Amino acid sequence: MLPSVSSLAVVGLALLSRVSGTILQNGQVRITNFPNTRVDPSAHSFTTYPQNATQISYQGRWDSKYVSWWSAPGLKFGFTGPQVAISFGPLTSPGVLVGYRIAGMDWQFTNITAGGTHLLVTEQTPGLDLNITGAVTTFELRVTNWAYGVQIDSIHVAAGHKAVKLPDAKRKIEVIGDSLAAGMYTSYEGLSSWAYGVGAGLGNTDYSITAYPGICAADQDCWGNPRGQVHQWFYTSDTSGRAAQAYGDNPDLWDFTKDKPADLVIINIGTNDQNRANNVPPSVYADALTKLIQGVHGKYPDAQIIVMSLWLGFERTGNTFLSVSHKGFINEIRDMIAMFNSEAYLRDPMTYDGRTKTVSRIGRKTKPFVHLFNTTGILQHNDIGPQWHPTDVGAIKVASHLLQYIKLTLGWELEATGPEVFHETLYWNDEPNY
Repeated sequence: MLPSVSSLAVVGLALLSRVSGTILQNGQVRITNFPNTRVDPSAHSFTTYPQNATQISYQGRWDSKYVSWWSAPGLKFGFTGPQVAISFGPLTSPGVLVGYRIAGMDWQFTNITAGGTHLLVTEQTPGLDLNITGAVTTFELRVTNWAYGVQIDSIHVAAGHKAVKLPDAKRKIEVIGDSLAAGMYTSYEGLSSWAYGVGAGLGNTDYSITAYPGICAADQDCWGNPRGQVHQWFYTSDTSGRAAQAYGDNPDLWDFTKDKPADLVIINIGTNDQNRANNVPPSVYADALTKLIQGVHGKYPDAQIIVMSLWLGFERTGNTFLSVSHKGFINEIRDMIAMFNSEAYLRDPMTYDGRTKTVSRIGRKTKPFVHLFNTTGILQHNDIGPQWHPTDVGAIKVASHLLQYIKLTLGWELEATGPEVFHETLYWNDEPNY
């Protein structure tokens, strides 16, 4: 989000260490009560499943060692009985904060110990119905910290009970972006981001957020990210120091065949490209975004694609605030979308492979598939925090408008039925006399 020079050090620090469970709101520490869920597994009687058990549905990107990457990766499975525990491998980021819940209950949070076993569901867990013998309950876990991850070693349920494979959701979306989509500076990062809000808010939808702070669309160094999304989107891991330590210069390619293809891909990237510190010319940005969309089209040939216009914050002008979003490559974005939806391109579409840097032709498309979501007017200056990123409220506003755009443009019904999406946003006043 167009950081000032003085904010760059803060951004760098955030990239290095945010594992602590401390949450700041307006500079003050928010009171949290994250339970210590670590247990000695030898003191419990479990039925255990390995990390590669077919009962586990991994959400987002996980590598061959079952280490998670990017923003808000997670897993889900069904279970019977009164207990769920997870053993985490040594490649887990120490103290990383995860959100977890059963069925439609609210998110709970705990800090994870690398190499530890954490008991996350017990007889006292609210909403666990023990009166129905053999009932299957859904368990879900998501990593909150965009710069960190967990390694799954095994999952456990109570002895004599079982884990159950859950069916895929009706729809699947993927969000591709930078810090704005990753949830940088929102309360629960990935689980407070607008990208998560769209995925969870749609209901009956699996979602993946391939986003990382500071990254450009163009394939160059931006804020310490050595590669851009036009390259990195094709890989399992993000551009973090954690990934560099794990893979060096040989990251795992992402196997696009291991999951159900996305039905919708939302792209919000270019905020870092337009920053003068990264000096990406408009033509280079347009070329990178074009190739990224071609790559998405090649991997998900039936997916609809939504490209979001950029919001770049506000400048005080006289006695008011004015948006500077007109500086956000808007002409390049509009021209590119027009090209993809043109009869000439639909007659002879091309795909791009970020690994081999090759362009190839695929079969004819019958109708336009790239859409522009214009973010102008959604956020006002008080929806942007001091570090140039949306506040929690700002993220909710973006998600809400985008949900309606998806409904009106694609005809998708909003199928969320009541479970919590954004945690700790339930504020109310019941005092009438003031």
